[in-house]
Amino acid sequence: MLMALLGAACSSSYRLQLPTASDDYSWSGSSFYAKASAMHWQQRDSMALDWFSRGQVPHFWRRFQAVKIIGRDSSGQAVIIRLRVSPDYLVLGHDADWARVPITPMAAQQMMDNVGAVFPTSLIVDSIWSQAKLRLAPLPMYAHRDSGAAMYAHHLMIEGQRSEQPGLIAGIKKDVVTTSKLLQRPRRVAIYGWHMPNGRPIQPVYEGHVNWYVDYSHGIRFVLNEVRLNGRRRMLNDLLADSRYRHLLSREDSSRYIRY
Repeated sequence: MLMALLGAACSSSYRLQLPTASDDYSWSGSSFYAKASAMHWQQRDSMALDWFSRGQVPHFWRRFQAVKIIGRDSSGQAVIIRLRVSPDYLVLGHDADWARVPITPMAAQQMMDNVGAVFPTSLIVDSIWSQAKLRLAPLPMYAHRDSGAAMYAHHLMIEGQRSEQPGLIAGIKKDVVTTSKLLQRPRRVAIYGWHMPNGRPIQPVYEGHVNWYVDYSHGIRFVLNEVRLNGRRRMLNDLLADSRYRHLLSREDSSRYIRY
């Protein structure tokens, strides 16, 4: 199993230590989609898992960005929760040629388990959007939504919109999220977000798709499970189960981290 080795790169970010990525074309983002274009979702997931385990992600994605949640716990005590989140949705490739890759939540869960990360809640997605440096408008597509060609075309559209601007990005995908709704609807995937420039999400929390369904609009955001609560180390999945802090991280009255 790939272990998460997290080192403080600076006071506001962490660098995820993964194996060195090859810069050969055969391990590039465009090559990933050239190979995946005719693949079934299971084959695409398998290839994505292999590439991630080899560290085939660009350097910028390894530096997780700070997101701060400020509020009061259930007793009225002031609370600051510091999260670390991936600067973009899951990307594969190398520095010169990478691409955003939608995958099933089951494959994403394996990746997250191996690097000490979890899926966000819808409330955390909103916090990421509000603090993102780049809040870009959604770019819907309507044909062949679940094809590799549509996924790669959407990535290229986003890159044209981004214009090489760096920084924490949001608004470009629907997040795959954890939600207690999945307890009533197992073997489903829950999605949320795709915020408009005014902050309104196009997609409310929706768990209507079977869990192997993936289309171009889905994004996998990594959130480190280890957080800081008023400077003290805590685990995000524990805070979601704690009635003192749950409301700061989730809109659900009864919440805990639901695995895929």
